[in-house]
Amino acid sequence: MKRSHHCGELSIDHVGQIVTLAGWVASRRDHGGVRFIDLRDRYGLTQIVFDSEQQPTVHQLADRLRNEYVVAITGKVTLRPEGSANPSIPTGAIEIRSTSLVILNEAKPLPFALDDTITTTET
Repeated sequence: MKRSHHCGELSIDHVGQIVTLAGWVASRRDHGGVRFIDLRDRYGLTQIVFDSEQQPTVHQLADRLRNEYVVAITGKVTLRPEGSANPSIPTGAIEIRSTSLVILNEAKPLPFALDDTITTTET
């Protein structure tokens, strides 16, 4: 599965397009019938949505995802619902409604967080 775009380049100009992205799972959230991941590549971050009603098989596979798994995703670019846009990232106005998910590589739990926003007392 070859990517069509990089994570950081998608915008409202791409709404309605079918895209394929590849990268690392930066974070994941489960809201019952809907799962979200933030997909990261060297160019940026894009929110991916897995909906149990629209794509039950893909939604079930998304349950296996953990941070730093390498995945390829195909889906439709849509506007985020009103009030859920994230102005702190360039792709914050859109999300990808996943229709296909391929786990390219799993990752063991990391001994430290790969997140610059987490503060520690270590020097």
